[in-house]
Amino acid sequence: MADYDVIVIGAGPAGYPAAIRCAQLGMKTAICDDFKNKDGKPSLGGTCLNVGCIPSKALLDSSKHFEHASHTYAAHGISTGPVEINVGTMIGRKDKIVGQLTGGIKQLLKGAGVDTFAAHGKLLADKQVELTPLDGSETRTISGDSIILAVGSVPIEIPNVAFDGQYIVDNAGALDLDKVPESLGVIGAGVIGLELGSVWRRLGSEVVLLEALPDFLGACDRDIARAAQREFKKQGLDIRLNARVKSAEVKGEEVQVTYEVDDTEHVVPFDRLLVAVGRRARTEGCVDDAAGVTLDDRGRIEVDEHCQTAASGVYAIGDAVRGPMLAHKGTEEGIAVAERIAGQASHVNLDVVPWVIYTEPEIAWVGINEQEAKERNIPIRTGSFPFAATGRALAMGETAGLVKMIAHAETDELLGVHIVGAQASELIAEAVVTMEFHGSSEDLARIVHAHPTMSEAVHEAALHLDGRAIHRAN
Repeated sequence: MADYDVIVIGAGPAGYPAAIRCAQLGMKTAICDDFKNKDGKPSLGGTCLNVGCIPSKALLDSSKHFEHASHTYAAHGISTGPVEINVGTMIGRKDKIVGQLTGGIKQLLKGAGVDTFAAHGKLLADKQVELTPLDGSETRTISGDSIILAVGSVPIEIPNVAFDGQYIVDNAGALDLDKVPESLGVIGAGVIGLELGSVWRRLGSEVVLLEALPDFLGACDRDIARAAQREFKKQGLDIRLNARVKSAEVKGEEVQVTYEVDDTEHVVPFDRLLVAVGRRARTEGCVDDAAGVTLDDRGRIEVDEHCQTAASGVYAIGDAVRGPMLAHKGTEEGIAVAERIAGQASHVNLDVVPWVIYTEPEIAWVGINEQEAKERNIPIRTGSFPFAATGRALAMGETAGLVKMIAHAETDELLGVHIVGAQASELIAEAVVTMEFHGSSEDLARIVHAHPTMSEAVHEAALHLDGRAIHRAN
């Protein structure tokens, strides 16, 4: 007889919701996690809560307040005098928020009756899990009827650019700089690079982002990407495309970065260098070959549409499997797997997972973009509306950006919504709900939207798609 009905390996945003849901459904559940915080203590919540989603948003908020106090309050008639930033206080606030949330997860697991182990978990054959405790105590093995692998991901390193934790850092290091660097180089102009680059740019750094790809935000709709790039340029972010980094070397108290653009080599010094070229599945040392779990050519755990691996009774979720590496996607997979183990029907629609970049302005999208529709020969109609034409955006002083909507040309089913602008992370939810229920642009056009709100831009974009927008030319 197995020790547990379910064992979850990994307590990030995919693993801990899976464990809680399993316990809610009456299953005897255990979870193990080996993350240590910067004080060397076990900390639940995985990358997202400890060194990812949550702390980066805390710093983005702090830096936003600093930027507004320094540059925009005067327009509101607010005088502040010289504005200064205490980096230590800012970092301390971030750490306090992280501590509150990770401590909260501990209490949630305890309240649900989940046995929690601060240990590295490794899946062995026959659904045995080897636990190596973080406190150095003796390794032990427990067994489960079902196993959920939620092992997460780690930053990708690139050749000739080695992390040293001080001058060359990953996302975790960029969250704990002890002072504002005069210059910050960022390799990669994706989500992490843009968000953390924005934090330190607002606080006074000269930020240069080196992106190897020729297009800015290649996954975005081109209209949205161009609008965002214009805003970031106005803010002072120096984004250099088609820039392939060849090496980075610490010399004295700076980092010499060598990169190439169009066969021309450039060398530029930075006080600090952030490497943000993406993440990869963290599967090394987590799954024994005898467990029967297979990996794809990118090192991700292979699963079917229900997150079942090649090994019976073993599931994998979150960053370690196919699909977007997003916390909310992992959470929903974890809950779906828990319910499937309990015999319930459950499914995650990966085609309707929202993406968000928490810059200012924010960028959010769901579904396909215009270039994808053309590549797939899908007939479409599009509509758009600028925030500058909404009363609420003008009153807020947040007029940058637009909403773009894509619908099937024949059925009018909503296929994609793309937003760059203030509150995009919240506005996208309306589109997600509509698409999950296979709604149409006409549905959004007919729904009453409160005035004055930012969501009126969504309403007007739907109207414009059909040539009947009220507050812009059709």
